[in-house]
Amino acid sequence: MIESLNGIFETINYKQSTSIKLYDNDEYEDYPAHWHTNPEIIMPTENIYTVECYNQIITLREGDIVLICPGCIHTLYAPEKGRRIIFQADINPLRFMKEIETLVTIISPLIVITPEDFPSIYDKVKSLLLEIKNEYLSSSTSFSEVSIYSKTLEIITLIGRSRAAAGMETPSPDAPRKQEEYIEKFIEICNYISAHCSDELNLEAVASMSGFSKFYFSRLFKQFTNVSFYKYVNQKRIEKAAEMLTEPNISITNVALSCGFESLSSFIRMFKIVKGCTPTEFRNMYQYC
Repeated sequence: MIESLNGIFETINYKQSTSIKLYDNDEYEDYPAHWHTNPEIIMPTENIYTVECYNQIITLREGDIVLICPGCIHTLYAPEKGRRIIFQADINPLRFMKEIETLVTIISPLIVITPEDFPSIYDKVKSLLLEIKNEYLSSSTSFSEVSIYSKTLEIITLIGRSRAAAGMETPSPDAPRKQEEYIEKFIEICNYISAHCSDELNLEAVASMSGFSKFYFSRLFKQFTNVSFYKYVNQKRIEKAAEMLTEPNISITNVALSCGFESLSSFIRMFKIVKGCTPTEFRNMYQYC
């Protein structure tokens, strides 16, 4: 159940002296629209479970796994009978790792791991989640949180590598090596965009940094991130804006201008597309933290 919900912001009540929380949940209870600053991993172990996120409805079968990104508003619907693992861990201290920031952006708002869609990593991700559950519920507590975080990072790594490699075009004979070079190159590009998202980023200029033509870069970038170059830039600007909106003394107009938007109207429009609410609504939701 949601133990602490103010407005639609959920404050996670972690396990004592840790920054992790796991429910082995069998309650017949729908969770209303809410969001939190942590990622959330859900896997039904008995019966189905339904997740709604930004008007996208996903029905999870037994064993299907969903990772919901931080800051994404979502609703959960439970059947009359069923069971599911709901796991959350505070990854904010890990945000110094730029690859985590890149991964969160390219899979936002969520990613569903199934045996059909991710055959190379599904069994391992499921096994790690079950190990996390057993570790969390174990009576032995020595270094339990360290163990759980290490498994969480392994899950993130598996998803990141699989997502990054999916569809990356490598026509050369040495495809595996070239694919790894492409992935590293585009991680660097994404890190550069994150650091300079408030600047006027030009497709041609960023493409030249990669050594590719504008057209080839655009195609590879979309394969890597699943969105166009300019949509990715706007996503990073909105992420930065969301952080600034938590400060009540900064006007929404100043937030818009500080994040690279030329007008307040374009900022509001893009914020609603990315976050599903207006900047004012987001600020009002966050005030309950």
